[in-house]
Amino acid sequence: MSEHDRYDEPGPPAPLVAEFVALAEKLLDAPTVQDVLERIAEATLRVVRGADVVSVSLRSRDGTLDTPATTDPVGVRLDELQNELDEGPCLDASRLPGMGIAFSPDLPGGEVFPKWGPAAAELGIGSVMAVGLFPAQDPPRIGSLDIYSRRTGGLDEADRDAALVLAAHASTAVAGSLATSRAELQVTHLSEAVRSRDVIGQAKGILMERRGVDAEEAFAILRSASQSLNVKLARIAETLTQRRGEL
Repeated sequence: MSEHDRYDEPGPPAPLVAEFVALAEKLLDAPTVQDVLERIAEATLRVVRGADVVSVSLRSRDGTLDTPATTDPVGVRLDELQNELDEGPCLDASRLPGMGIAFSPDLPGGEVFPKWGPAAAELGIGSVMAVGLFPAQDPPRIGSLDIYSRRTGGLDEADRDAALVLAAHASTAVAGSLATSRAELQVTHLSEAVRSRDVIGQAKGILMERRGVDAEEAFAILRSASQSLNVKLARIAETLTQRRGEL
């Protein structure tokens, strides 16, 4: 073997490897924990087959879930439902021993999650896989990486190994930043999340009163407007509450 042959450039990396390399570079440039989690959620959406919605849930000290990153506003509502019903994949992934993977291929059927599954199906979600942060750590874990498909069986061919690696990225980012950024995350994002939920609640109330619909239908109207206009759900709700007199 010649000296030149020994140091030939390797061929291009496989797509999955290239995605992880690109993600690592992006994470180095991310200024805040929330930016890191948003980039991981977006990468998961590209990497995991069948994924339609991806979010990151963090477990509060009281055991409830917050959603600092999501690729679709419905991710926030799915966590809210888990808090309300005390049931769901993100809670299981953060609470249960083992690898910290919660999976249900048929949410409308309600076999795995009898209460949360049908409620999630009403929001257009057919199947779910949640991976705890850190996956192999003893519970309670700090949260979960949540992958949703709009189809039943939509995640049957999802690469669980890739999901575990992505969850490990998220775990490391959060754990490494908790000491210095937890206060920032709570004060900025969580306070904004509380404000957004209040505004969304007001907007839902307006729609329920004016259109004669229930809470779920009101939320579906807001979500549809958010997706159609490509405007954040909280902004849609705020505009609605500000202009309620014009309706």
